[in-house]
Amino acid sequence: MAESPLSDYDSVVRAIDRRGVEWDFDPSLDRIADLVDLLGSPQRAYPVIHVAGTNGKSSTARLIAALLRERGLRVGLYTSPHLVSVRERIAIDGEPISEDAFVAAYADIAPYLDIVDGKHPIGLSFFEVLTAMAFAAFADAPVDVAVVEVGLGGVTDATNVADGQVAVVTPVALDHTRYLGDTVEEIAVEKAGIIKPGAVAVLAQQSVAAAEVLLARAAETGASVAREGIEFGVLSREVAVGGQQIAVRGLHGVYDEVFLPLFGEHQASNAATAVAAVEAFASGGPTPGDVPLEAATRIAPGETYAGGDDGQLDPALVRSALAKAESPGRLEVVRTGPTVLVDASHNPAGMAATVATVTESFGFTRLVGVFAGAADKDLAGALDQLEPVVAELVVTRNSSPRSMPPEELAELAEGVFGAERVHLVDRLDDAIDRAIGLAEETGEYRGAGVLITGSVVTAGDARILLRADGNR
Repeated sequence: MAESPLSDYDSVVRAIDRRGVEWDFDPSLDRIADLVDLLGSPQRAYPVIHVAGTNGKSSTARLIAALLRERGLRVGLYTSPHLVSVRERIAIDGEPISEDAFVAAYADIAPYLDIVDGKHPIGLSFFEVLTAMAFAAFADAPVDVAVVEVGLGGVTDATNVADGQVAVVTPVALDHTRYLGDTVEEIAVEKAGIIKPGAVAVLAQQSVAAAEVLLARAAETGASVAREGIEFGVLSREVAVGGQQIAVRGLHGVYDEVFLPLFGEHQASNAATAVAAVEAFASGGPTPGDVPLEAATRIAPGETYAGGDDGQLDPALVRSALAKAESPGRLEVVRTGPTVLVDASHNPAGMAATVATVTESFGFTRLVGVFAGAADKDLAGALDQLEPVVAELVVTRNSSPRSMPPEELAELAEGVFGAERVHLVDRLDDAIDRAIGLAEETGEYRGAGVLITGSVVTAGDARILLRADGNR
């Protein structure tokens, strides 16, 4: 008896999962390059906007995709990791692909997996298989443009078999030091690997150390450069109900009176970076690889991005696209009474942005944290950032095997918060209930809040438990 479509989907997910965990892999482009060659190089069937960086990659990629869709383009979006369903990673026209489409994408590449596995001492990884599926699904759709987020680093990331017409680098900071290096400069070298000859490099605000590396890579490849704070940036921003009101100076125009339903200075920066990336794409800059575009020489290689009216976007389009923007699991309000926020911050730089945003955008008189994170992350650094705004902290575990044991996490947290402010609860669902109770203890119903953070997995688990709208 034939399996039902649902069991077919489950079987595919199990087959991909058997290729190992996402965070344990052999950094190399050899396997994925062989696979896409056998597939006929689907990543060259459409122009690509490639997004790397330490923090803000997913939000920026989503904002870029939203702007492109508003222009009437069919857009493929590849992001990672997922919050709830692996299908979230491969989206077309703003929606995760269906289970049937996911199975079909796997079927497209399945005949070649054993061939590639047999050529290499280490087989294709979980992420490499999903990346090939995304490229194949986008070619099959077909999409007009793909927005592709790097998984880890850049130089040897599986997505780097694609050549981005526009290469976006969001802020670079310390993270994944086991694979990328112990300094910002070393990590920036990895991220800079997505900047290809003749591309436009759109660089969000960077530390001096990271900027020097990225600019050197642009000069080496002859890429044009657009820098936040110089060629583009946020002109103004005001806190508004449900988000913020911003004005952005792009590469080709000024876009004011823009409502962004996302919180924080970092999200305003992400929006400005997204606008600049879409302007660069719309202007038809130099095209790396084999993707032909009209007016492909308007931007001089190796120079600072020049302005002009050619790439200006319709301001009404920008307002409409950004007003509908979403970034699930990024300071997302999933419940009110008390307000419960879910946030995927998992490193000190990300947590610093979260704390600044909570302080600016929410008038909590009492905030209780729920924290679970991966044992291989700088959780002490993240807790240091969180401590000033959290009255009490509930430490727990999430569903990942990487999750630091609660007892160990509690000891770490007590060194930052003091033992009297730390509560250990073994299960995330019970930890959320405990935090809500602690938040409401003072009776300040309207001023109480709960922040659930520490990991993308923690954010995804919490969204399931709290049945956040948009779970798929």
